[in-house]
Amino acid sequence: MIDSSLFGDLFSTAEMRQVFDDRTTVQRWMDVEAALARAEARLGIIDQHSADEITAKCNVDLIDMLEMKRQLEHTHHPIMPLIRCYQAICSHASGEALHWGATTQDIMDTGVVLQLRDANAIVVRDLRGVLSELEKLARKHADTVQAGRTHGQHALPITFGFKVAVWVAEVRRHLQRLDEMAPRVFQGEFAGAVGTLASIGERGPELQRLMFDDLGLAVPEIAWHTARDGLAELVAVYAMIGSTLAKMMNEVVALQRTELAEVEEPFHMGKVGSSTMPHKRNPMMSEGVVAVSRILNSQVGIALGNMQGEHERDQRGWQSEWSFLAETCCLLAGMLHWSHKVLAGLRVNPDRMQQNLGALSGLLLSENVMLALARIIGRQEAHDVVYELCMDAFERALPLATVLKEDRRVATHLSANEIDKLLDPGAYTGLSRYFVDRVLARSPGSAPGSATAASAG
Repeated sequence: MIDSSLFGDLFSTAEMRQVFDDRTTVQRWMDVEAALARAEARLGIIDQHSADEITAKCNVDLIDMLEMKRQLEHTHHPIMPLIRCYQAICSHASGEALHWGATTQDIMDTGVVLQLRDANAIVVRDLRGVLSELEKLARKHADTVQAGRTHGQHALPITFGFKVAVWVAEVRRHLQRLDEMAPRVFQGEFAGAVGTLASIGERGPELQRLMFDDLGLAVPEIAWHTARDGLAELVAVYAMIGSTLAKMMNEVVALQRTELAEVEEPFHMGKVGSSTMPHKRNPMMSEGVVAVSRILNSQVGIALGNMQGEHERDQRGWQSEWSFLAETCCLLAGMLHWSHKVLAGLRVNPDRMQQNLGALSGLLLSENVMLALARIIGRQEAHDVVYELCMDAFERALPLATVLKEDRRVATHLSANEIDKLLDPGAYTGLSRYFVDRVLARSPGSAPGSATAASAG
C-alpha cells in the first residue's frame, strides 16, 4: 500500500518514499563507494586519479538500472551488480580500484544509515510540526472546561488544554529520545569480511575516520555486522512515536462520537463519510492514523528478532531490514502527515463540552462534595454517605444537588448555596491551568531534539 498509486498517500508520503526508492538506494551505495575511494587515496591505498574518477562518476543517472537488475537476478547478490555497472562507466584502472577492501554489508549498512539519517530529519521536522499544533491547542483551550474520563466514564472536570498538554509533554520526550539515539544509530560501517579490517590492516581505523567524516557519520567502536541494536532502537522509538500519534487520533475519534461531539477532525464539502448514508461525517483521517500504527508496531518484533544474528555475518536476518526499515520510516511519515492535518484543523466545541459536563446531573463533582463533608465528619464516613446518595440519585434519575439537599446528614453541615458551589465543574478543575502553563513555559530553544535536527539535516 505504501507504493500504491491510489492509496500510497494514506500510508506514507512522496517525500519519504523517495528517500528509500531504488534510485536513491543505489545513489547512497555509490556515495559510500566514492567516500571509501577518497579516503583510500588519502592513505595511498589506491591512486588519486582513480578516486577522482570514481567520485566524478558517482551519479546514479549514469548507471544502467535495467542491467543492474538483470545481473542481480543472475548473481542473487545485491552489490556485485552495482560494482560491475559502476566499473562500466569508469576507466579500467579506476574500476579495478573500486570497492577496495570492502564487503557487501559495509556498503549497504552505511548506505542505509545515510538513508535513515535523511528519513530522521523528516521525522524530526514533522514531529516538531505536530508539537507546534499541540502547543497552540493547549494554549487556546487552557481554560476550556471538559469532563475528564476514566474507564470510559465521566470522572472529574479537566480542561481540554490539560488533556492536550499531556500530549505535548509526551511528544517532547520523543524528540529527546530521537536526540539521544542519534549517535548510536548514525554510525558508518566499514569493517571487511568478518569485521576485523584484515583487508586494510593497521591503517583501518584512520580509513574509517576519514571515510565517515566525509559522510558525516560517527565511527563505530567495533563492527556492527551482527549487532543490530541501533537499528532496533530506531524502529522501537519510531513505533513509540506512532503509538502516541495513534493515541491522540483515537481520542479524536472517541470525542467525535455523536453522543459527545466535543471535537471534530477537519471537514470540507466533498469529504464523504459514507456511500449510503449522506449525513455521515466520519473521522477517517484520524482512524487511518490508528490503523497504520498497528502495521508500524508490527515492525518492532521483526527488528528485535533481527538482533539475533549468527556468527560474524548472516543474511537471514539482515535481508529483512531491506524491507522493514524503509516501511517503518514510510509509515511513520504518513502518520505524522495526517496527524498534523487533523490537529491543524481540529474543530473544538466548548459549548458541547459544557453541555456534557451536566450529563450526570452533578455526579461528576461527587469527590468535591465528599471532601468538603469529610473535613467535618471524617473521610471514610463522608465517602459512605456520598456514595449512598450518588447511587440513589443515579437510580432515581435525580440531580445530585436535590438528593444532597434533602439528606440531613449532608444538609446539617452544608448549606444549599455551598452544595451548589461544590457542584460547579468550572470551580473544580484542580491545577489544570497550572500544568498547562508549566508545560508551555518551556521555550522552543530549550526543547529536546535540536541536536538531532542539526545532525540529521
